Order: sequence, then C-alpha cells, then structure tokens
Amino acid sequence: MSVAELKERHVAATATVNALRERLKQRRQQLLDTDVATYARNHGKTAISFSPTDLVCCRTLQGHTGKVYSLDWAHERNRIVSASQDGRFIVWNALTSQKTHATRLPCAYVMTCAFSPNGQSVACGGLDSVCSIFNLNSQVDRDGNIPLSRVLTGHKGYVSSCQYVPDQESRLITSSGDQTCGLWDVSTGQRISVFGGEFPSGHTSDVLSVSINSSNSNMFVSGSCDATARVWDARIASRAVRTYYGHDGDVNTVKFFPDGQRFGTGSDDGACMLFDMRTGHQLQIYTQQHGDEDVPSVKAIAFSMSGRLLFAGYSNGYCYVWDTLMAEVVLNLGSLHESHEGTISCLGLSSDGSALCTGSFDKKLKIWAFGGHREVI
Repeated sequence: MSVAELKERHVAATATVNALRERLKQRRQQLLDTDVATYARNHGKTAISFSPTDLVCCRTLQGHTGKVYSLDWAHERNRIVSASQDGRFIVWNALTSQKTHATRLPCAYVMTCAFSPNGQSVACGGLDSVCSIFNLNSQVDRDGNIPLSRVLTGHKGYVSSCQYVPDQESRLITSSGDQTCGLWDVSTGQRISVFGGEFPSGHTSDVLSVSINSSNSNMFVSGSCDATARVWDARIASRAVRTYYGHDGDVNTVKFFPDGQRFGTGSDDGACMLFDMRTGHQLQIYTQQHGDEDVPSVKAIAFSMSGRLLFAGYSNGYCYVWDTLMAEVVLNLGSLHESHEGTISCLGLSSDGSALCTGSFDKKLKIWAFGGHREVI
C-alpha cells in the first residue's frame, strides 16, 4: 500500500471517528434532561458573589530569569517551590517572599517540580527525560546549589509532570512525552510500574499532566495530547480504569475534585470540564464565548477546598475563578491591577486553602489571599 493510499485511509477513518463522536454527543444531549447549573437554579441556588477586593494579591515573588513553568506548595503551607526555564528551582518562604533555596538543575529546560509529603525533598523533571530528586537538607556546594540525591531514569521522552503519592515519601508518579506514566520507588530509584506504552488502553500521544486522588492514593488521572483523560489504578498497570472524552484539543492539566469522586480537566480548546468517576459522565463544562478571537488555552487548574470554586489559568494571562455549581465566572484575576503580564502556566492552593499562588511566563509568581470578610470556600 502506497503512502498516498495510507493517507487517504487515515483521512477517511478520522472523518468516520469525528462523525461518530458527533452522533454520540447529540445522543447524550437527547438523554440529558438537566445539567448541574440548571438543577442548582431549580433548587434555589445562586452564584457566589465576588468583588475584586475579595481575592487580593498580597505577594509577588521575583527571582527567576525565565518563564515559570511549575509550582507546588509544601504541606505546612508557608513554602512554595517553583521551576523555571532559567534552569533553576527556587524554594520560597510564602510569608516573607524570601528565597530559602535556589538550585541550578542538570537540565536547563525544566517543566515540573513537586515537594515530597514531608517537604524535605523536591522532584524536578524536564526535557532530559529524567526526574531529579534533591534533598533540601543536603550540604550546598560552593555555588549554593544542592547536589542531586537521586535520578529516576527510564522515560524515553520529556518528563512533563510529577507528583509524590500522599503520605508515601518513597513513591512518585510521573508523566512523559513517551505516552506513559510511571510509578517510582524514590528510595531505590527503580521504576515499579509503567502505565500505557504497549498496553492498548494507554494514551496515544504525549502525557502532559497527572493528579493523584487524595482520598484513594491508588487512583490517579492523566491528561494527554490525544485529547483524553484516563483514570488509572496504581495496582493495575496493564490497563486504564476508564477513558474520558469530550475535549477537542490537548488536555494540558488535570486535577482531582476534593471529594475524590470527580476530577477536572483543562485543554487547548479553551474549556475546563468536570467528570464523574462513578458514572463516567461529563458533569459540567466551563467555557467562555470568544467570537472570532483566538481561543486561549487552559494551562492549569485547581479547586478550592470545598470544590465550589475552580481556578483556571489561561494562555492570555487571565485567571478565571469559576463557580463550579453555576458554571459562571465570578472573578477574573487577570483583570486586576496587579495581575500577570503573560501566560498563567501553573497555579495551586495552599494546604489550608487560604491562599492561591500563580506562576507565569512573565517570570513572576503571585500569591493571592482572601481579603476583607470573605471566608475560605
């Protein structure tokens, strides 16, 4: 079979798949008698009322000389680690804005960073296809850099995301451009399991993000350039538990809902979605109309402690605060005076939910706190 014939068959197959997806979408709409927002309104619920003074920028962290790609809060709330295109990770004191550690990484292009559960170690990954582990208690060298304590090798593509398993200092999950996720024993440097790859239920393109279920640490979700999210059981690497469809672009970010029964996604198609793991259904979609303008992609998401708010960072520098119940934007941090001047690439909430940190291509991190009479939601 010639290349031209293969291309022709591929185009025909793609058209068939798209037609089937559209039929499924229409059928679901016929069966859907209500949605979350309509149900809430029918039961007397109203949208959360926010003003620009309810969530205020109280700190700006400056020190990176390149785009900020990733951040993570330590469990004790007052420390943040960030990783940047300048090839460094920095640990910050969120209360004073002071740097406690600044270390140059083996790979200049770093894409992800994460604190260990006890906050004593930091994991970083990037284009060098490895995950580097640093012990923050180690003696620094003459240049003030922390030496590597462990290197996790095995991926055949860039490491896009990493997260420690809650309450397990020696377990770490990574996602990679090689279309797989990995479960690692940090203490030995060995990879315990590979999720995807040769298994038919795995992703068919780069995996961009992972999120571990805090209610059941055996479960995690991954998002990929194949426009799907997949839920995995860490005890069963051979197949995904379920695959979730709905997006029309790369799924850049995934995050579990606080109750562990649902999870959110953010995509290049400009939409965030909320899925129910018990039914496999899409519960809600969070998207704005942009007319003929280019649709900004969603780069990062996070939920408030109750799950009533969804924070979403976009490629145009906006950071929408969504009411998850009503599917309405209640505040845009990007419109405030002290907002970022570039893509919001990462964001996260402190462990007690009292503060939000955002990182951007403008090389800065900003800490936002609930002000005035507003209580943490």
